[in-house]
Amino acid sequence: MIRRGRMIFLFTAVILATAFAWNPAPARENFPRAETLYLTGGESSDPRDYDPATTRGPGDKLVYSGLFSFNPQMQLVPDLVESWQVKDGTVFTFTLRANAKFHDGRAVTAQDVIYSWERAANRATKSDTVLTYLGDIVGVNEMHGGKADHISGLRAIDDHTLEVTIDAPKPYFLAKLTYPTAFIVDKANVEEGVDWYKYPNGTGPYKLTSWTSMKEMVYTRNDDFYLGAPAIRYVDVQLYTGLPLQLYESDSIDIAGVSTVDVARVSDPTNALHAELSTGVDLCTGYLVFDNTRPPFDDSKVRQAFSEAFDRQLFIDLVYSGDALPAAGLYPPGLPGRREGLQGLPFDPESAKALLAESKYAGTDFPDVMITDAGYGSYVSPDFAAMVAMWKKYLGVTVRMENLQPEKFLDEVGAGRSGQMWSGGWCADYPDPENFADILFHTGSNFNEGGYSNHELDSILEAARTEPDAVKRIALYQKAEDIIIRDAPVLFTVNTLSHTLVKPYIQGYVSTPIAIPIERYLSIDATKLP
Repeated sequence: MIRRGRMIFLFTAVILATAFAWNPAPARENFPRAETLYLTGGESSDPRDYDPATTRGPGDKLVYSGLFSFNPQMQLVPDLVESWQVKDGTVFTFTLRANAKFHDGRAVTAQDVIYSWERAANRATKSDTVLTYLGDIVGVNEMHGGKADHISGLRAIDDHTLEVTIDAPKPYFLAKLTYPTAFIVDKANVEEGVDWYKYPNGTGPYKLTSWTSMKEMVYTRNDDFYLGAPAIRYVDVQLYTGLPLQLYESDSIDIAGVSTVDVARVSDPTNALHAELSTGVDLCTGYLVFDNTRPPFDDSKVRQAFSEAFDRQLFIDLVYSGDALPAAGLYPPGLPGRREGLQGLPFDPESAKALLAESKYAGTDFPDVMITDAGYGSYVSPDFAAMVAMWKKYLGVTVRMENLQPEKFLDEVGAGRSGQMWSGGWCADYPDPENFADILFHTGSNFNEGGYSNHELDSILEAARTEPDAVKRIALYQKAEDIIIRDAPVLFTVNTLSHTLVKPYIQGYVSTPIAIPIERYLSIDATKLP
């Protein structure tokens, strides 16, 4: 999952909005307090964020669902699937749950799965994620490339039985099906018109029943949910109503993420909020992307120099108030393959100067360098201000800064209309090093933003995809990480921590490093309500 700056997706229900309203929800005072979960969120102006096939985030896991998901213990569990069989590691036969229904009551069928995945693979949908998350299925690449009208590796045996053939035995394939690209949509709903997503007919634990732009989104429990109806009847997401911590302290919301500036206060054992604080390590790695195809970062020595002129601990102290971990490499804490004590490229100003002097740009006019951020106007983020100051101090290089509108940032960077560096990062979609190394750094990958290419690395990653021995497979990913660190296609910055406040009457909350529909696992203890 793409990560920008320090934005971590804590809840699945807060990513959607647009300029409309329908089915006005009852006034807040009319919601039964013991049956309503109050959250806060923001809006996106990009319609692509609303469509499971095109979102670049965690998707709306309250409205939509897929064949598999993760539970709060981060175990991969069947969702729409009741059972499955595997032949030769490549042919999967899935039996769908007989009681799985869309919100309008229609049964979910194997044909719905095929429609949803073929729609994602259709070039007209313009999905940036389909090749990454469904590309292992035979025929997806051909359909996406316009060489076929259907995905040849999909076959509906009957209404509740689906056969899926993938190109090679891959131990992470089922985990990929938890990503929104694989979620199931209703064809009739989609074909209602361009605004279909405003009235989604999903399969998930909640129905989106009210959406008032810039104000509120209301989800209502799906009493016919195939895994059992959630305990909480309503989820009320308040949009742009204030700072989360202030809303939490005023009892306007029940769960709130804690910003960096407030961590010290709520972490103080003498503070009343401390008992309500849940802390964890995100499965996220922050980094700065170098454009490996343009001067000066087409030279690995320049990339290494910029990395070694970066003081991570000072950066964390200045920007995160000390509340983050230095990222020496690609894999975050808790991910298989992570090596504690990994050194990475050290902070070494003298070595950085020497590397710059050894580069092909030594003794010449050093190319103009620009760093691009997602922001507005002339605002300079503390992250970039700290980095630019370090490079000036330790390398003598002046780096200019520019902002691009956040809603256009990814498209502009993808089109090459940016500086030679930009903010980046990745949060795990599933807990496997393939989700980081292969997706981000294999030559030609859709998410290889900086255009990095190393054929030795490609060979290792391709071998790891089908390695059946778990120990050998992890060793391959660690070897891949060593190459990535050495070549420095990105500058690794931090592994972030998450801090969340949860009201005492909210039961069942678990801090998870991957976005799951946690709301459906929660309940409210009415005896503890204020």
